[in-house]
Amino acid sequence: MILFTKYQFKNYIGLAIFPFIIINKKYKEDIWLINHEKIHLKQQIELLWIGFFIWYIMEFLYRYTQHKNWHKAYQHISFERECNQQETDLNYLKKRKLFSFWKYL
Repeated sequence: MILFTKYQFKNYIGLAIFPFIIINKKYKEDIWLINHEKIHLKQQIELLWIGFFIWYIMEFLYRYTQHKNWHKAYQHISFERECNQQETDLNYLKKRKLFSFWKYL
């Protein structure tokens, strides 16, 4: 379910927390952003939701120790790398294989 809000989460315009996608209403026509967040929902389902968030935080901390930069650490998380590289392919979720984020580690 996609929810549109006038609020923004810090520097983020979209957020996926299964089963919701929350997007700043200024971006409700941004199909790539919506696809990006849908990919996150798929990742969350694969890791039974809580596993996704534990992995996300652990990988962020690891990437932060590598890069010493919040934004670079975020960009290098495998989940984000998959979404960023595939968000423009609107058919990606139809052909995506299970645990595809592994390729981006």
